[in-house]
Amino acid sequence: MSIWMLLLAGTIVLGGAIVQGSVGFGMNLIAAPLLAIADPVLVPVPLLITGSAFAVLPLLRERGQADWRGVRWGLFGRVPGAIIGVAALALLPSRWLAVLIAIVVLISVGLSLLTWHPTPVPGTLFTAGMFSGVFGTAAAVGGPPIALVYQHNAGPTVRSTLSAYFALGSLLSLGVLLLSGQVQGQQLLAAAVLFPFALLGFLISGPLRHLLDRGRTRPALLLVAAFSAVVLLFKALA
Repeated sequence: MSIWMLLLAGTIVLGGAIVQGSVGFGMNLIAAPLLAIADPVLVPVPLLITGSAFAVLPLLRERGQADWRGVRWGLFGRVPGAIIGVAALALLPSRWLAVLIAIVVLISVGLSLLTWHPTPVPGTLFTAGMFSGVFGTAAAVGGPPIALVYQHNAGPTVRSTLSAYFALGSLLSLGVLLLSGQVQGQQLLAAAVLFPFALLGFLISGPLRHLLDRGRTRPALLLVAAFSAVVLLFKALA
């Protein structure tokens, strides 16, 4: 990759990191479709590595706020979801897989705005974790299912819980991809280049999160989820 392409990819990750550091998720959602256009080698493995390392930072910043019980149930569901995601990558055309993921996310956001009020109970978290595993492994966009479950919780709880889930869940997806032979050396190098941009985004997000904690966390969650689905759908159909 040229230096200009690396700077472009880093800028994309920087923007996604600012969003995730403020809202609780969004880096992979924003970065995955754009990085796939810039250079397909950057998705999903390098972005999963960068996202997993980044997720530790908000967890440390707001330690003590995470719902570890919810994280555990979400990860239980992510295990079969990650396996399904690998199978989907092997069996389905990537274009239509992206369309399916985008439609599911948009439907979930629409239901949340109308009548659906999910709560973080074991059954809901397990199901959300399974969908998150499929989406995250197949397209590096595993955030919306878990984020929608926690949309009615306070900002610090949302950010720290999602960070804990993403840090462990991304490692799980990476492990499955590694066992299936889809992790290569150039992808590890790309992740090392992208992470400093993610770190800068985290530092910028610090003051912004306080603005969202004034009753704006849920609208921000839904907006980021819907935006990411629209971008993913546009990329698949363009």
